Amino acid sequence: MPFFKSIKIKPNTNLYLWKITESYDWFCENVKLKETSFLRLESMKSESHRKGFLAVRMLLQEIGYSDYDLFYNDFGKPHLQDGKHISISHSNDFSAVVISNEILGLDIEQLKEKTLKIAPRFMQIHHLEGLSFEEKLKKSTVVWGIKEAIFKIKNEKGISFPEHIFEKPFDLKDKKAVGILQFNGKEEFFNAHFDQIENYIFVCVFEERNE
Repeated sequence: MPFFKSIKIKPNTNLYLWKITESYDWFCENVKLKETSFLRLESMKSESHRKGFLAVRMLLQEIGYSDYDLFYNDFGKPHLQDGKHISISHSNDFSAVVISNEILGLDIEQLKEKTLKIAPRFMQIHHLEGLSFEEKLKKSTVVWGIKEAIFKIKNEKGISFPEHIFEKPFDLKDKKAVGILQFNGKEEFFNAHFDQIENYIFVCVFEERNE
């Protein structure tokens, strides 16, 4: 299927989603890649990862960019040639790109019981008290997404999800939360926006500022 959906997160921030139903061959025929991207694609062993990689490039083409506008720094963080900020994520059936005037991080995760089972390893488990099973599953997935997105922004070695990144209490119905990074003697705050699309949770995180 073609381009799936766009969502305006904030006035200067848009999320774009591609639902992956096409064959690998279809993507190869429709995506234009620069040489370094082609070599990276060839090194991927999983067809699922290859299709996710190509779906991101299809999204860029859909919104007026191309693979040639995308580059990565020495730490593997994506950037756009026009100076806008970009974050990328893909999980099974979806690839997602968010573009903004602000520094940000994006994560998309499929709702899986495994995330809830390992929740005590990465979050403050008391934040799940009093919730139904479905709510616990969603909330633990949101928290994981917040931590992934913050890590993408900071991109520093040594950051631990349970030891350095925390979430303030929040309600799922608000679709907003605050994450806190305590690392190297600093405390930083991040505003998270999240929602559910089909069986997936997406989380978009910004460095805190007056909104």
